Amino acid sequence: MLASGSSGNSTLVSSGRTRVLVDAGLSAREIARRLGEVGESIEQIDAILVSHEHSDHVCGLHGLARKLDDSRGKSGRPQVPVFITRLAAPAIAWEKHQPAVETFQAGAHLRIGDIEVDSFTVPHDAADPVGFCFRAEGIKIGLVTDLGYIPESIKFHLRGTDLLILESNHDLEMLKVGPYPWSVKQRVMSRKGHLSNDSVSDFIATDLDRATATLILGHLSEHNNHPEIVRLVASQALERRGLATRLVIAGRASPTEVFQF
Repeated sequence: MLASGSSGNSTLVSSGRTRVLVDAGLSAREIARRLGEVGESIEQIDAILVSHEHSDHVCGLHGLARKLDDSRGKSGRPQVPVFITRLAAPAIAWEKHQPAVETFQAGAHLRIGDIEVDSFTVPHDAADPVGFCFRAEGIKIGLVTDLGYIPESIKFHLRGTDLLILESNHDLEMLKVGPYPWSVKQRVMSRKGHLSNDSVSDFIATDLDRATATLILGHLSEHNNHPEIVRLVASQALERRGLATRLVIAGRASPTEVFQF
């Protein structure tokens, strides 16, 4: 994960042969810099997947697509495809540069190189938000952030994940006494808002698959959460279940380690 939080999100999923960037909520320059920190190159990206159109997921998309296509054009290679749902695509107005946009229906199965991608609808206040599961070489990775609750349909998709990236956005008490206007607080707490630490704890206690070796919690609110609160609440839930799942807290300022299987 190159960045995860309310101010910017971007994740690289790689099979070694195929590299997919999920969201571009950082500038193209910053994405390139952070890829370099984990031993990757921006020129190696094969495709960009967009979960939804909110700025913390797409603010760098225009510049990144242009940079990638300019680089490929010089070598005669085709444009880098940008995958986005059919209903979310109109919410993004491309500036000057038109990338190779590939639209898909939420719930569709995609194949990008040797990576299989399953998309699924998530409850969030965006045009057509989706989460993803990735499969390659017998490994399954789940990535779902920006959702107000976890319906049974999403729990089904997340079964059997070797690595799961899940939102743990806010502490309810911090949110209630925090600086946001009441209307924003209501939005965050709604069924189309964001997951609280307590909601994630409930998921861990009852539905986290025992096969999940690593759980990464991210998209933490800058004002209404703290990494150590997230770690404590989730660790207690894991202990109650008797799970040996490794817990990692992702942040905004720097990439996580590289997770390899």
